[in-house]
Amino acid sequence: MASTSRGGSGGAAGRIKNLASSFSSDYQPLITDIRKTMSFMKDIAVELEKDGLSDKVKELEDAVIELAGLSGLSVHFSSAVQAFANRYQPGEELTDFHKVFEDEVSQFKDNPTTDPKKHHFVRQFKEAVWKVHHEGQPMPGEEQEDIVMTSTQSSILNMTCPLTGKPVTELEDPVRSMECKHIYEKAVIMTYLRSKQQSRCPVSGCPKILVADKVVNDPLLLIEIDELRKMTKETNIVEDFTMIDEDD
Repeated sequence: MASTSRGGSGGAAGRIKNLASSFSSDYQPLITDIRKTMSFMKDIAVELEKDGLSDKVKELEDAVIELAGLSGLSVHFSSAVQAFANRYQPGEELTDFHKVFEDEVSQFKDNPTTDPKKHHFVRQFKEAVWKVHHEGQPMPGEEQEDIVMTSTQSSILNMTCPLTGKPVTELEDPVRSMECKHIYEKAVIMTYLRSKQQSRCPVSGCPKILVADKVVNDPLLLIEIDELRKMTKETNIVEDFTMIDEDD
């Protein structure tokens, strides 16, 4: 598919952005279903491990790793679509959208941002299976602090926006950098980027230089923020009950 740009360039760019936004929204149910499937497969693996069917557990583990890779590719592709839409300005030459997106997928496969085997759902899977016969013991080859995990772990790196100080669960329009994966309030980070010629990520210690078109609302972001919101609520409830017990 190719596009020309003569006439109505602003309208064309606007339509591309709207399509990219819709595309990202359409990906969210897919990402949610993948995560639910991986969680379901983990529960099945635990029962299989109890029955001593280790070969079946390994098959499920391989399937979970494959799904983690698919999830990563889906998020990257959706983010790449948004990044392209953000920088797209029609010109005299035709734009070959098919080639643009093929190149993005190839680039991701050649230089993946994360290893599917290190995906937090894969680690949760391994830990759940390990606990069947080794409750309270660290998994082989890993330090104790590395295996402390919960079912709500995610790839959220910063709990608060570095510019507003608000928790990410309270941001009105959260976005995430494709480069460093840090999260910000969209309006504030865009103002920050426009005010500087070369903008380093405002998260303390992060060396990445931000580019406006690569700060996007990827389809996984809202899902993870919602999971974090639920986890925080559950933690608060547990703390409230703990305080009641101590008072008694």
